[in-house]
Amino acid sequence: MQTADPSGVYPSPAAGAQVAPPELGALQALLNHVPGRVFVVARDFRFLYVNREFLEFTGVEFDRAIGHHMAALLGLAAFERYLTVAKQLFDGESQRLEGWVEYEKQGRRYVQEHLMPFAPAGGGVVAMIAFGRELTELKQRELELAAKLQELQTSEALKSAIVDHALVALISTDDYGRIVEFNPSAEAMFSCARADVVGRRVSEVVIPERFRAAHEAGMLRMHAGGAPKILGKRMQMHAMRADASEFPVEMVLWRTDVAHAAFYTASIVDVTERQTAASEIERQREALRQSEKLSTMGSLLAGVAHEMNNPLAIVMGRASLLEEKCEAFPELKADARLIREAADRCGRIVRTFLDMARSKPSQRHPVAINEMVSAATEMLRYGFRSHGIDLEMKLADALPLVSADVDQIGQVVMNLLINSQQALAGVDGARRVRVATVFESLVDAGEPRVALYVADNGPGVPQPARARVFEPFFTTKPEGFGTGLGLAVSRSIARAHGGDLTLEVASAQSGATFCLSLPICGTASEDTSCLPAMHAGSVTSLQARVHVVDDETDLASMMRDMLEGAGYEVATAESGAVALELLVTARFDAIVSDLRMPDMDGSALWREVSSRHPPLARRILFVTGDTLSSDARTFLRSTGCASLDKPFTKPDLLAKVADLLR
Repeated sequence: MQTADPSGVYPSPAAGAQVAPPELGALQALLNHVPGRVFVVARDFRFLYVNREFLEFTGVEFDRAIGHHMAALLGLAAFERYLTVAKQLFDGESQRLEGWVEYEKQGRRYVQEHLMPFAPAGGGVVAMIAFGRELTELKQRELELAAKLQELQTSEALKSAIVDHALVALISTDDYGRIVEFNPSAEAMFSCARADVVGRRVSEVVIPERFRAAHEAGMLRMHAGGAPKILGKRMQMHAMRADASEFPVEMVLWRTDVAHAAFYTASIVDVTERQTAASEIERQREALRQSEKLSTMGSLLAGVAHEMNNPLAIVMGRASLLEEKCEAFPELKADARLIREAADRCGRIVRTFLDMARSKPSQRHPVAINEMVSAATEMLRYGFRSHGIDLEMKLADALPLVSADVDQIGQVVMNLLINSQQALAGVDGARRVRVATVFESLVDAGEPRVALYVADNGPGVPQPARARVFEPFFTTKPEGFGTGLGLAVSRSIARAHGGDLTLEVASAQSGATFCLSLPICGTASEDTSCLPAMHAGSVTSLQARVHVVDDETDLASMMRDMLEGAGYEVATAESGAVALELLVTARFDAIVSDLRMPDMDGSALWREVSSRHPPLARRILFVTGDTLSSDARTFLRSTGCASLDKPFTKPDLLAKVADLLR
């Protein structure tokens, strides 16, 4: 028996070569009509029989196939495939082969074959019979279908991943409005499980009842072929959760046609936070506009107050001098006293406006809270009276001083009083605001404090708002009656001073009560050890020479009269240049000068005096109404010169001059 030649050269059939056994002859007619390839090979791998299907596949004649080696007819690669199972076949075992085969002429084909051993009766295996089917086209279609299926599965998996992990709610319905898809974001947004809503009408699941009729009408119109009105448009609307609560959403709806069926998908975004943020931004923008308006009004009032300083200082000073001259005339003295008290009141109002308008760092000193309360109520007394509000004052005597910035704490007191005034605007009947100061030892604070209580008989603070009343931009007032910043800023100021601002627990009576508490600085208000400077009453005639410089002749004359009344020898000059000329011929112990003057102002005068009379430069008091000027504050801070703000009283002037000479 001949076997495969490793060199690839196969001998042609020899004369008298073995042919198909006679037992197979009867089967030839049948096998030629089998829809598959059938062949028989001997143990030397030469063909003994091939059917018609095999001949058509190889493209050779029957005579050219019989007796030829498999490798010569099919190719070496195809032949080696049979070698892998030859031993088992010739040992009597049937084999099954399926897979891709590389033929020499036919190329790569997918074949399924059954191989069986053939043994004559009573003898050994002499040949193998092969039955094969050509499955190439079927396999290719199968692979194409598998690829398409894989592509479809990948696409579906991708779409499912997108839908399941989308941050927006995705709801799909059929043409009748029944839910067919409800992604996890939709479950979270509407508080519904997918299994509970699939198959239900979308209108009863997510649409508020008052909008359902319009939705159903739109679905019927589109189902009947009508033109859609909202497809592809970004819509702002309201949706409904499982608990029937409503919330604002933004929705885009689109249509998908699948197998002659229409489906509608809605992409939904909850815009509650967006609208809340937009409302907050608008409220803050309005608060900023209000703040700018208040700032403008404050600057205007401060400017008016500044322009009033000089004439008001003259009125205050002359009224005080007139009162002194009328000792022998009680009635005239009483009239002068009324003028002085009214002027003092105007002076306090102007000074408060200027203090509130100043932009300066916090400067804390021991102060009496009763004085700050009196100054604030003095400013608002007319407004209270014109609105029919009864202001009740109960200020405790001999309260300890508190360490505070007068301007900042004064602003807090003003805010509390204004809040009470506004709270009473809509109250019918009697309107009352009670202001009280007390000394108390707070257990929670762990230290003694001075407390200010401001109470009114208005509507009070609603219970839901009590926890938020100190939040920035939160207000219970109608639009246009507050920015929501007053209490927040006031509490911040109070806590920065080591105190606090609280809303007291509501009592049976109506109204609101706020408490401002501040730690004490350790002394009572009658104890002057905590107060800077000395009172003018302790200053007598010092026989000192004072040079008064002011371009306002009436103001200069008034200061001269005040100083001369206290025993000083005084000379006046209407400008800095004239003052320098007098310094050449006369000796002075101190200079009281206006800071803003034409020709030569106070700063130029100081430089000349520093150059010519250095010791005298340390005894210059600058009187100024330009309290808002940063240049003025910078100059006074850099030189260390004393200053006195207009309007001022006679004791204020005498105390400052006494400090200079001391």
